[in-house]
Amino acid sequence: MKIKELRGMGKEELKQKMQELYKEIMKDNAQVAIGTIPKNPGKLKLAKKTIARIKTILAQEVQKKV
Repeated sequence: MKIKELRGMGKEELKQKMQELYKEIMKDNAQVAIGTIPKNPGKLKLAKKTIARIKTILAQEVQKKV
């Protein structure tokens, strides 16, 4: 997801999206552990980057309040 899309989401939506991404990462990691190749290996990297973006946005919102 793009940063503009993420900034438009609310705090609860961001947290929910982050949980969904963690679940995707767990599924992909399980596939790798079993020995099968994930359908889209680049998706793992993209999910990690999106989680980092979400965490950054949440941290910035906390700093704005202070």
